Amino acid sequence: MLECKKITKRYGRKTAVDQVSFAIEPGRIYAMLGPNGSGKTTLMKMAVGLVKPDAGSFFYNGVPVDKNSRREVAYMSTEPYFYPWMTVKDVGRYYEDFFEDFSARRYQELLERMELTPDMRTKTLSSGMMAKLKIAVTMARSAKVYLLDEPLNGIDLLARDEIIASMMEAAAPDVALVISSHLVDELEKIVDTAIFIKQSHLAGVWEVKELRETQGKSVTDKYREIYGHGGEGYEKADEI
Repeated sequence: MLECKKITKRYGRKTAVDQVSFAIEPGRIYAMLGPNGSGKTTLMKMAVGLVKPDAGSFFYNGVPVDKNSRREVAYMSTEPYFYPWMTVKDVGRYYEDFFEDFSARRYQELLERMELTPDMRTKTLSSGMMAKLKIAVTMARSAKVYLLDEPLNGIDLLARDEIIASMMEAAAPDVALVISSHLVDELEKIVDTAIFIKQSHLAGVWEVKELRETQGKSVTDKYREIYGHGGEGYEKADEI
C-alpha cells in the first residue's frame, strides 16, 4: 500500500533519515516510535510528497507518491497550519475545498466530541484545543492511509481517550493508520505493528503480538531496550 525503499534525506550536514525501508499494509494500525529528532516527521512528510528525498523513493500502491496519492493519504502535521483569521468552521470549509473525501457531517460530529464550536477562532485556541481541531479535520476525511504525527501532544489524559477513539473509528480492512509518538504506553493497546526509528535509522519493525509471544516483551519494553542506552542528550534534539 505505502512503501519506502532506502529513503534518505539530508539537511546540510544533518542526515534526518538514512536508508530507511519499510511497508505499510491495509487493515493495520502502526506506531512509529522514537525520541524527538529521530526522523519520524521527515518520513511522514516524504510519504505525502511535502519533502523530497535525496535518495530512495516512497510508493503508494506501487506508484511514486505525488499529488494524486494525496487524495487517499491524510496527513496531520505537528505544526499548526491554519491561518489565524480562520474560525473552526472556516477550517472545515478549507478542507472541503481541497479534499473530495472530506465529510462536513463527520467533521461536525468530531467537533462536538472534542468540545469545539464552529465560531471559535484558531488564533485563540490553546495547544490542546488546536491538537483536537487538527484531529477532527483530519479524521473527517475518508482516506485509505492516515499519517498522524504526534496526535496526543498537548492533550490531557481524559481527552486522549476521545482522540484515540476517533482514530480507531477509521480502522477498516482497507485502511492503514500510522501514528507517530513518543508516548508509547498510550499506543501499545491499540497498535498491531511498531516501527522504531533511532537517530535517522530504522531500528526495527515488530508485530506487537509476535513481540510478546516470542520475546516476552511489550512495546514499552522494546522501546527501553532500543533507546535506553547510548542516547544521552538525543531526547533534547529538535524534531526534523
